[in-house]
Amino acid sequence: MREKFTKSMARNIFYGGTVFFFLVFIGLTFDTVSVLPERDNRHNITEQVALGKKVWEVNNCVGCHTLLGEGAYFAPELGNVYKRFGHSKDAIIAFIKSRPVEGIKGRRSMPQFNLSDKELDAIAEFLKYASEIDTANWPPNIEG
Repeated sequence: MREKFTKSMARNIFYGGTVFFFLVFIGLTFDTVSVLPERDNRHNITEQVALGKKVWEVNNCVGCHTLLGEGAYFAPELGNVYKRFGHSKDAIIAFIKSRPVEGIKGRRSMPQFNLSDKELDAIAEFLKYASEIDTANWPPNIEG
């Protein structure tokens, strides 16, 4: 190797590194695209799940709850609520219907949104869908 680092040597290292890392990026992109269909459960999105997502957004549930780690930390994580409630949509619906619980001083309580039976079933289906997403064990705490 030369004693002196020339401008052309620096340019060759730059271009060589750029090409190398671009090829690594392309390879990783193709790998991700080939693996995602196996992990993703997009094919399970039904009209009911979409309606549940709309109910979630219209009632600003993310203003208090987190879903898969995203949202406010005022109330529990709901990305795994279906599993926590024993894989029961009826338990989720009953819980939402029973809100608010009054009389517990100093405790946070969820407001009553007066959702229709169709909306309750849709939000439960949406939460079931969210619990089936492969999150690689996130969040680490079951309650979020």
